[in-house]
Amino acid sequence: MHKGFSLLELLIVILIVSVIYFLGFNGIEKPKSKPKALTPLNIKSVLMKSEGFHNKETLMCVNKCRSCYLRSGIQDSFKPYEDGIDLKGIEAYTLDERESLLRLEYGRYKDKKICLVLNFYQNGSSTQIILKDNKGVYFLPSFFGEAQKVDSLEDAKDLWLKNSDLVSNSGDFY
Repeated sequence: MHKGFSLLELLIVILIVSVIYFLGFNGIEKPKSKPKALTPLNIKSVLMKSEGFHNKETLMCVNKCRSCYLRSGIQDSFKPYEDGIDLKGIEAYTLDERESLLRLEYGRYKDKKICLVLNFYQNGSSTQIILKDNKGVYFLPSFFGEAQKVDSLEDAKDLWLKNSDLVSNSGDFY
């Protein structure tokens, strides 16, 4: 009497299932997750976590921040940033030597007005800056930490000064 499958029959079934699997699923790849659009709150984390990030990256945005370019290192040329951008109408501010807010004017690139230039480094630091758009005001710290949305330019200035004091006070920041 025949009570089960023979070893040969089991091997043939496994072989058939394997061939169907490899023929059917070999060409199918899991789609890569598309990077999030750059916003003032995630600009640092998105760029630093991107697979193309090197030791130093420079982000430059033109045309009222509707288009951006990336450069790796100082010697390389700028290449268009291909992923999403949500930085339209950004105004960039810094603090001058008297700790007063100063709106940044960058100049031109390819006959288009530059609205933003940020540097990002491998150790997690970046250009410290205050950004303002029609959605709010944002403080981007230079050292470790994420961007923060605040109520006003004055609140962002206070965060800047607090952050600067932490870094300058004999390692209290760390």
